[in-house]
Amino acid sequence: MMDFYFRSRRTVVTGLVLLTASLYFIVYSAHFFDPAPEVLGKYLPVKWLLWLHIGMGSVTLLTGPFLLWDAFRIRHLRWHRCLGLAYVSAVAVSGLCAVWLSATTAYAVNRPYAFSLHVWVAVWLFSTGFAFYAVKRRQIKLHREWMVRSYLVTLAFVVSASLLKVPFVQRLGSFEEISPSFFWLSWSVPLFVYDVWLGLQERGKSEAGAKLSA
Repeated sequence: MMDFYFRSRRTVVTGLVLLTASLYFIVYSAHFFDPAPEVLGKYLPVKWLLWLHIGMGSVTLLTGPFLLWDAFRIRHLRWHRCLGLAYVSAVAVSGLCAVWLSATTAYAVNRPYAFSLHVWVAVWLFSTGFAFYAVKRRQIKLHREWMVRSYLVTLAFVVSASLLKVPFVQRLGSFEEISPSFFWLSWSVPLFVYDVWLGLQERGKSEAGAKLSA
């Protein structure tokens, strides 16, 4: 009973931290909705794509924690499905906008910057697509694993933006020089850690099963 209490409390605290970080990022990004040329800069010709990308990206950040919350899914399965559809749709719209933005305005920075965004958005779209495909085939365990991966890639927007504001990081070089590396870091390391954790979980279950059958 106490174990369930602490796990539930930890889940709620984690969710609140994720939502707070996401809201901070969304508020920080709100200045891009100012149509003034001096604010939008290179994004002025594609401002509607940028606004769609940010708006739908905000939906993914705010719905993700609820989708990964087991208690919410069990008690409110209908809401879970509605939010899941909203999440997948938002990733599709925001991701496709990002494909266009990374193929146009990103090259105004440099090629490594543009390439890192190409790969990032591809991983985002494919991980979400795999999660959707798995749930349609009722492979719930696989669906959950890919949803976690998808949300880790979603959170990379918040992680990279936060890291690039750290004074120590900023002293490493100009934005153009260091941002591609931190874009890669913000999603690849969390995915690696998560898959290592999954492997250890499966190994633990296999060893426990072997002991029981021995």
